[in-house]
Amino acid sequence: MSYNDRSSYRPTGFGGFSFFPPVLKKLLIINGIVFLITVIAQNIVIGRSVLENTIIEYFGLIPLGLADASFYPWQLITYQFLHGSFSHIFFNMFILWMFGMEIENIMGSMKFLVFYLAAGVGGGLLQLLVGGGSSPIIGASGAVYGVMVAFAMFFPNRLIYIYFLLPVKAKYLIVFLIVIEFLSVGNASVIAHLAHLGGATTGFLFVLLDRKHNYDFNSLFEIFRSNKQNNIKTTSRKTSKFNFGKKEVEDAEFYDINSNNTNSGKIDQEVIDRILDKISQSGYQNLTENEKKILFEASKKN
Repeated sequence: MSYNDRSSYRPTGFGGFSFFPPVLKKLLIINGIVFLITVIAQNIVIGRSVLENTIIEYFGLIPLGLADASFYPWQLITYQFLHGSFSHIFFNMFILWMFGMEIENIMGSMKFLVFYLAAGVGGGLLQLLVGGGSSPIIGASGAVYGVMVAFAMFFPNRLIYIYFLLPVKAKYLIVFLIVIEFLSVGNASVIAHLAHLGGATTGFLFVLLDRKHNYDFNSLFEIFRSNKQNNIKTTSRKTSKFNFGKKEVEDAEFYDINSNNTNSGKIDQEVIDRILDKISQSGYQNLTENEKKILFEASKKN
């Protein structure tokens, strides 16, 4: 089966790196579509209510005890995809892309999705339980702050160029931004600073715990995989046959990716696909040294 025939994510580029990994790309697209819907909804009136206000009432994060609207559990997820202005969504999505692409390539797509949504939920919960508020909360900023913290933990000394001119190490820049958020709590502002801090804290704890336990979230998403062959683990080099309902698939002889012999001439596209599948599931850092060597040798042939 060729590279493009498979439905699961395969990072592209050297070492399996992608500038637009699949979950990040889908998040950008979904946020953009939802923003366009809310812009259109500004000009639609149903009954006596503007449709945009109805969307925010049911899908924005409603503070507990607010008199004219109610909190619903799903709002902890949906509020992350609503934005109030073009500058709001542009800033959030740019920062998400800037820092998130490397985090997804490291974590793997499924873990990154759980991480991103968890950071947003953590930010929303802190804002609800501690900050309260008198108006709905919208925006991906809590999740984005979690992504920034993860970037600082993985790449603390990476230089970030402010306004493309002033180089600052990631750990200093992101700690500075978090301190500013902390000092801003309680100020009269439309910005939900506690949501930012909650997202940053959740992101920090997630990465800390994941480094210790290396969580695997792939099983939660198996139902969404359209190609069931990706779940087969082959341990034999001999030709074998597998039955999928009425479809019979014949497996050719496999190259042993745990072998130290990377020059046998048997490294084919199927082997590369299996390694790239592993990157997508658990991240590049979980490859063995031999798998990295195979991927490197293959990249020189392309």
